[in-house]
Amino acid sequence: MPGTPDPAARLIGELTRRGLRIAVAESLTGGLVVAELTRIPGASVVVNGGVVAYDTAVKRSVLGVAAELLADEGPVHPEVARQMADHVRRVLAVAGRPADIGVATTGVAGPAEQDGKPAGTVYVGVAIGDEVEAIALDLAGDRGEIRRETVRRAIDAVLSRLDAG
Repeated sequence: MPGTPDPAARLIGELTRRGLRIAVAESLTGGLVVAELTRIPGASVVVNGGVVAYDTAVKRSVLGVAAELLADEGPVHPEVARQMADHVRRVLAVAGRPADIGVATTGVAGPAEQDGKPAGTVYVGVAIGDEVEAIALDLAGDRGEIRRETVRRAIDAVLSRLDAG
């Protein structure tokens, strides 16, 4: 809709205004969240980077998601999203300073189910300070639509928490 602010630009602007930095951990979105953020001029001031942990083993080895959790619940679980969002802040620290905000995506984009979870089952993790949460999404559409909607919802989730704080 014309006149509607670009959410990624709004987020980059808010982070810049507040002097906050963000780090991203992605699975089903495969780097689309960090790509959406870094398309905005000036993003380098606030975006530490992103980790694409597409393989479950990378969620454990790089992001430090608990091996027991992954073995018991699989990679598509709210606690996995929380741990990804929380841990990526330290993994992508700049000059020894962890990112202020971590955002993560994990889920099933489709077309088929994964570990008994249907396509469209998605969790977005958001970590700001001591607050770490997961937002459950039940999305419809094809693989591309699910991935794009996950990106939109992840950015909106961070914006809404910043607006509330």
